[in-house]
Amino acid sequence: MVKAKYKFNPETLSYVKVEHNFKAKLSRLLILFSVSLMMGIIMLVVFLQFYETPKTRSLERENKRLATQYELMFKNLQDVEKVLGDLQERDDNLYRVIFEADPIPNSVRKAGFGGINKYAQLETLDNSKLVIKTARKLDIISKQAYVQSKSYDELVTLAMDKEKMLASIPAIMPISNKDLKRTASGWGFRIDPIYKIRRFHHGMDFSAPIGTEVYSTGDGVVKEVKTSRSGFGRWIVVDHGFGYQTLYGHLNEFNVKVGQKVKRGSIIGFVGNAGKSTGPHLHYEVHKNDKAVNPQFYYFKDLTPEEYDRMIALSTNAGQSYD
Repeated sequence: MVKAKYKFNPETLSYVKVEHNFKAKLSRLLILFSVSLMMGIIMLVVFLQFYETPKTRSLERENKRLATQYELMFKNLQDVEKVLGDLQERDDNLYRVIFEADPIPNSVRKAGFGGINKYAQLETLDNSKLVIKTARKLDIISKQAYVQSKSYDELVTLAMDKEKMLASIPAIMPISNKDLKRTASGWGFRIDPIYKIRRFHHGMDFSAPIGTEVYSTGDGVVKEVKTSRSGFGRWIVVDHGFGYQTLYGHLNEFNVKVGQKVKRGSIIGFVGNAGKSTGPHLHYEVHKNDKAVNPQFYYFKDLTPEEYDRMIALSTNAGQSYD
C-alpha cells in the first residue's frame, strides 16, 4: 500500500494530504525528461569539443597524409619541370641548330596559363592553397610537355628530310675551278668597274671564257630565267628549298627553263658577258631566307681545307669586281 504524503499549509497552520493525480505525474515526468535531455546535450557538446572520436582522429590522419602527398607531388613536379626545361634548352640550342630550324618562341611554350580562374572549385577544400598550387603546376607542365612533344615530332620530320636538305644546300663551286685560277672577286666592298666607286659586292665573280659550263650548286627547282640589257644581263635563280636560293648572272646562254628540277652539278647555263659586265665571268650569289650571304662559306663539298684557304685569299685580294 502506497503511503500518503502530506505538505504543510502555512495559512491554515496544518498539514494537507497531497493528492497524486495522473496530470500532475505526467507534468513532473516531462520536466524531468527535459532537464535530462538538456544535460545530455550539454555533456555531448563538451565531450565533442575536448575529446576526439576515433572517426575524427582517422579523418585528421587522412587529411595530414593527403597534405603530405600533395607536398611530395609538388616537389616531384618541380623536378620534372627542371628536366623538361633542360629538354627545351637542348631542343632550341642543339637539335634545331643541327637541322637549321628556328627555335620555338617562349610565348608559345608559356602560353595559355592566364585568364579565367579554373581552380575556383578547389578554394573550399582544406589546404586549398597547396592543392591549387599543385594543380596549376601540373597544368603548366602538361602544356609544356605537349608543346615539346609536337616539337620532337617536327624534328623527326626534319631528320627524315635531312638527306634531302644536304643535297639541296649549295655546296660546290658553280664552275669548274679546281685550280682556283678563275676566282676573280669575292664578297664585300669592292671598286665598281663602271662607276669607280666603293660598293658592296653581294656575291663572288668567277672569270672564265664565254661558253664555260655553269653548274647548279645544289638540288632544286629553277625559279627565274630572265634577260635584261643591264644588271645581270641574263641570269638564272634556283630555289633549293629549306630557305636557300642561288643566282647565276651574266650568262651567255640558258640550258634550263622555269619550273625545271635540277640536281647538284646539272649544267644550267654558260658563262657570258651580258649586262653590266667588264669581261666574261659568272656572278654568283647565295641567299638564305631571302638574305644574301657570303658564298665562300658553302664550298665544303669540293675543296680541301688548303684549297679553301687559297680561294679566300684570292677572292679577298681582288680590289675590283667584274660587275
